[in-house]
Amino acid sequence: MVPNLGKGEPAAARRGGTRRRPRRESALTWWALFAAIAGIAWWQHSWRVGLLGLLGWCLYEFALVPTLCRVLTPKGAACTERTRGRLFACGPAHQRLRNDALWRLAGLRNPFERGPVGDEGDTGTVVVSSDVRGRLVPQDRALILLAAAGTVTALVGMVYGFR
Repeated sequence: MVPNLGKGEPAAARRGGTRRRPRRESALTWWALFAAIAGIAWWQHSWRVGLLGLLGWCLYEFALVPTLCRVLTPKGAACTERTRGRLFACGPAHQRLRNDALWRLAGLRNPFERGPVGDEGDTGTVVVSSDVRGRLVPQDRALILLAAAGTVTALVGMVYGFR
């Protein structure tokens, strides 16, 4: 007997049970916007518009860029769940690890740390410790530091512009 895969069934059931993730906007859309802002700043000879574009790029890198979680699981594989922004992770447990890594990136210890992070799927063996699991990949580390420097530059430039 063949199951009814007609109009009454959800789309996921018709495709074999896999769920498609909603499509996100292209990164080229964002880069076209940043290029347009840079072009306007150049055309108007306005460093203030350029700083505003830099601040927008920093916001994009911190909170809006479509990326992957990349926190290591206890077995050592990187999490492949999608997230928005380099500061965020896919869930509360991974976010705690990401927060700890961001504090370490600033050279500080997380003052809000609530003890060791519980491992998902506790089997009694941990291949990778939580300190190692929360490390940022070099790409994320570099872009977070670059965006932080850009934010400081934009804010100092805007304060300087009010003199």
